[in-house]
Amino acid sequence: MNHNHKTVVYQVFTRLFGNTNTTNKPWGSIEENGVGKFIDFTDKALEEIKALGVTHIWYTGVPHHALIRDYTAYGISNDDPDVVKGRAGSPYAVKDYYNVNPDLAVNPAERLDEFKALVDRTHRHGLKVIIDIVPNHVARKYQSVSNPEGVEDFGASDDTSLEYARDNNFYYIPDKSFIVPTPLHGYLPLGGEQHPMIDGRFYENPAKWTGNGSRLPQPDFYDWYETVKVNYGVRPDGSYDFDTLPEDFNKKTPAEHFDFWQDKDVPDSWKKFRDIALYWIDFGIDGFRYDMAEMVPVEFWSYMNSAIKRRNPDAFLLAEVYNPARYRDYIHLGKMDFLYDKVELYDTLKFIMQGHGST
Repeated sequence: MNHNHKTVVYQVFTRLFGNTNTTNKPWGSIEENGVGKFIDFTDKALEEIKALGVTHIWYTGVPHHALIRDYTAYGISNDDPDVVKGRAGSPYAVKDYYNVNPDLAVNPAERLDEFKALVDRTHRHGLKVIIDIVPNHVARKYQSVSNPEGVEDFGASDDTSLEYARDNNFYYIPDKSFIVPTPLHGYLPLGGEQHPMIDGRFYENPAKWTGNGSRLPQPDFYDWYETVKVNYGVRPDGSYDFDTLPEDFNKKTPAEHFDFWQDKDVPDSWKKFRDIALYWIDFGIDGFRYDMAEMVPVEFWSYMNSAIKRRNPDAFLLAEVYNPARYRDYIHLGKMDFLYDKVELYDTLKFIMQGHGST
């Protein structure tokens, strides 16, 4: 991408931006607490964001993630509150990568069109659009209603009798069923609301590894139990089941990385996420913020990012990475444009919330 001008990213939690309802009822519904919509990013709002010196807007929470609201009239399956955190859900537990969050649309049946209108509106104001891709994990109940023709859901062709197979999308715990974590501190799904799907159970047999890497059929309450870990060809012992990059590839261009992978046989999950990224690039998205990028092998990033750069050389690729020892790998081998972490931000916010400082 062009680095001649300072890049300024404006992150916005899309569902909050235009919501003027201040009720803030714990576990409240959209009717009670309100929700922001794509349409709330008006020309005036975008003009004022642009005036701040912003170059890119990171619309957080756009890909359709697991949430608690009945959209079955639109062909969307209900999510089980036993494996969804909060009513709004986590934006990092994506259940359909080929569509957007129906909560954010005025008409859920036209949610993709409404988001496309926002992308076009943002571009008219000279701003670029980035959204999240979360390659390490997906929602426990991943189920796309919008897959392009010929595209299978994650796990659709997995051999679930095996803990690991290179082209399985998930890792499995054979002969064990998933058990919902034991709640702590009086936690009740939806705050104790009566809901037909709340029963302390979620059917998943065999159980899958949890998003943060737990290999237990019953993960801990503090594990990322609403998600399952994606398999990138990393065996359970940590060894790699794919080609690695030559040592001198830290000096190679994205085009050279792209060429390297053309005759290589790569794991199925690599192809699925590459196709997801290219779908959104073709949609008009200008780049991505990658969640927990260091939990996925650098080689995958070389493979996917070089494909993105081939489609759009100016695509903006921002990765969340916390290990300073790996920074250069993710930039030079993974072909990221920028890295960031939030450690100091989190520590500062905690310090302020504890009453030890002010804004």
